[in-house]
Amino acid sequence: MRRLVVSLVLLAPFAAAAQNAPGNPPRQAVAPAQAAAPGQAAAPGEAVAPVPAADAQGASLAEPVAKAEAAIVKSDWDTAAATLDTWLAAHPKDARGLFDAGYVADQQDRAAAAEAFYRRATKADPHSFQAHLMLGLLLARENKLTEARPELQAATTLDPGSAGAALKARAWRALARIDAPGPDNAGNAVEASNDLLQALKLSPETPEDTLMAARIAEASGQTDAAVAAYRRLLTKDPKSQPGNSELAHLLIGQKKYAEAETLLRTALAGNPGNPALTAQLATALAAEDNPEAVPLLRKLHAAHPEDPAITRMLADLLAQAGDAAGSDALDVELLKKEPDNPDLLLAHGQNLIQQKKYAEAYTAFDKATQAAPADGNAWSGLAFAALRVGKPAVTLHALTTRSKYLPEVPATYFLWALAYDTLHDNKAAAIYYHHFLDAAGGKFPNEEWQARQRLQLMEKK
Repeated sequence: MRRLVVSLVLLAPFAAAAQNAPGNPPRQAVAPAQAAAPGQAAAPGEAVAPVPAADAQGASLAEPVAKAEAAIVKSDWDTAAATLDTWLAAHPKDARGLFDAGYVADQQDRAAAAEAFYRRATKADPHSFQAHLMLGLLLARENKLTEARPELQAATTLDPGSAGAALKARAWRALARIDAPGPDNAGNAVEASNDLLQALKLSPETPEDTLMAARIAEASGQTDAAVAAYRRLLTKDPKSQPGNSELAHLLIGQKKYAEAETLLRTALAGNPGNPALTAQLATALAAEDNPEAVPLLRKLHAAHPEDPAITRMLADLLAQAGDAAGSDALDVELLKKEPDNPDLLLAHGQNLIQQKKYAEAYTAFDKATQAAPADGNAWSGLAFAALRVGKPAVTLHALTTRSKYLPEVPATYFLWALAYDTLHDNKAAAIYYHHFLDAAGGKFPNEEWQARQRLQLMEKK
């Protein structure tokens, strides 16, 4: 049986998760009129604008700092930077000026300079909520999660002052993203859930919060809770692409194909042609033996011919539908770009077996075992192909190696028996024919008949 290759159905939730991973939050500059004013939360990924022209204690700002902040409001970053550079040269420990300089550098995508200014600001004023928050968000964006966490944690313990509690909620949300389990890290689902709960105590739940809660539940194996959260998200935002895609992924995993199909058709009505949703619909249809699956995926492949995930998915679906030649044509194209990919080599070999091209299959499986020596399926394919091309000794070697990684099954017992039989080792062949008959249980009538016939002949000698 052809091994299932990686498809969009499997990538979709991670791709979506990667877009919101702690190290990759999108950052947009805050427009002057939309800057985070006191009591107003900035959207996820946005920068936090400096507080107004009087600090939390009501003291007046130095004129150069006030001038710089006026320039910041106008997004005149060059003027602000030049003014602050002059001021900080004479006042290197001015916390407010340091924070503003960090903010300006942040908006100019000068991450190293922004980080340096923010760090100086936190040292100049360890109780600066905004400095710790912005430093933590910047470090998270740079994927420096170990360094980001203590800064964000510090922000959650500080008084946000005129910045407002909603901005403190941003610190908790950022911590939740860091703590949440993901495809590349174990995370801590309990901590992530607690972080998110703290954020919700300070500000209303957003669709992004609901999506995060669903992902945390899914990553921690709480499938029912994840499904419920995804459904809650779709109640608020029926057109949510990640919500629809990730819920469909769970439903397909639960083999609720009809339910997934209904969900995906509705989602595609509002987002026609979406590759991930279309691929998932094709998967659900294929699982239901719906003939619409192949033409649907062919159309998707025609629209995205260079997408390897879509190509591999179509190749797998064609193989399952019995079109080994059509499937193999796609595998061959993929192998031109990844000639040593063990999954592709294995799929190629399996298609060649179906086409009775045993010599070519032998070559493909041999290369697959070299690319992935611990892949028991590759050794299975090599064992079968070797026997077909008259190399029973290779079959025995392949089966011996395979047994290190996978348990014996009726098919491998039969291959053992045939290989020994071909080598005229009747004693060993008889042992494996008996193993095969014991394991087959009437499920392989032709091979069982052949095994009994061979045993009768051996016993007469």
